[in-house]
Amino acid sequence: MPESDQTRRLIVLGSTGSIGTQTLEVVDHLNAILASSGAQPAFEIVGLACHRDQDLIREQARRWPNASIAVAQLDGNGAAERLVREVECDIVMASIVGIAGLPSTHAAVELGRDVAIANKESLVAAGGVIVPLAQQTGSTLLPVDSEHSALWQCLGPATNPPTDHPRGVRRMILTASGGALRDWDKDRIERATPEEVLAHPNWDMGAKVTTDTATLANKALEILEARWLFGLTGEALQAVIHRQSLVHSFVEFDDGSLLAQIGAHDMRTPIQVALTHPHREPGCADRLDPLTLGRLDFAPPDTDRFPMITLAHEVMRIDEYAGHPTTAGAVFSAANEEAVRAFLDGRVRFGAIPRLVSETLGATTCERADTLISVLRADQTAREHVHAGISALV
Repeated sequence: MPESDQTRRLIVLGSTGSIGTQTLEVVDHLNAILASSGAQPAFEIVGLACHRDQDLIREQARRWPNASIAVAQLDGNGAAERLVREVECDIVMASIVGIAGLPSTHAAVELGRDVAIANKESLVAAGGVIVPLAQQTGSTLLPVDSEHSALWQCLGPATNPPTDHPRGVRRMILTASGGALRDWDKDRIERATPEEVLAHPNWDMGAKVTTDTATLANKALEILEARWLFGLTGEALQAVIHRQSLVHSFVEFDDGSLLAQIGAHDMRTPIQVALTHPHREPGCADRLDPLTLGRLDFAPPDTDRFPMITLAHEVMRIDEYAGHPTTAGAVFSAANEEAVRAFLDGRVRFGAIPRLVSETLGATTCERADTLISVLRADQTAREHVHAGISALV
């Protein structure tokens, strides 16, 4: 946490979403700790951005009257990026869901800001752009997803992402709840309704992320994000189903040691870890008593019923074969985003989501991903292919 005379200026992108609102809770909590001792606040909120929830962002603006406000529905799709470029800050919480968060994340990294990154699509689609840029500007990417925060915590406070393959690490294992359909057979999964898919057993998240947990696309995206944060690839990045969602990830070291990070179902912990790095402060999240853990179950993902993790490894193979980062990640992310939207709108069956992603990945020529333009062009091409695929199904 900053020293008493070092209040950090924070912009929250996606401030009305789940991560954004919890970020503001954590900031209030940390500031209250310091206020109780007469010290300066840890953070000052200098910017808030959302897509369309005007009522909530007005409420947030009353709480943080010095914050500049950006609402995409009113100010245009580039509002969040303009906010980042125009408002001086020290750290940006990047929690806009989907590719919509990429331009503002890229801007923050370009300006050398520290970025607490909860927008996994930015790295999945544009890791080949974002990571070299961060290394050039000195921007630190602070993981916020519970799985990446867990991996980071297991590596220790001396590791600042993005980093190359950490010394002594053999593999990283991300845990997955399995989502609402984890015990269903393949035929029933094919016909699942949005109401059934959104009934997640452990977490309360937005519709897109919850649907991704049900297809295991969320874990596929997280594997691809971990690749860019920690410099591992291929079989060094794996996933296991852990239905209790208490063990958030494992790191296996070359000497055989296996470290795990365990915590309650509460995103305020990884948010606070990112904001206060490299320090540890009293938290506001739920606590976990080891005596209440009970049993912890682990199983390999069923890639026949849930093929998305296999597709994530295909994305990495495409890049490895090319010998450089390609737009395969952008294609994967965009195709999934459009397929999920079509499912939630009732235009395709749930089972069509991975098929549309696989077909789009197979049909798209992947270019070198070394500019934002190449990434966004691939994103658009993938979306058009999915739209054509959906039309063929109707």
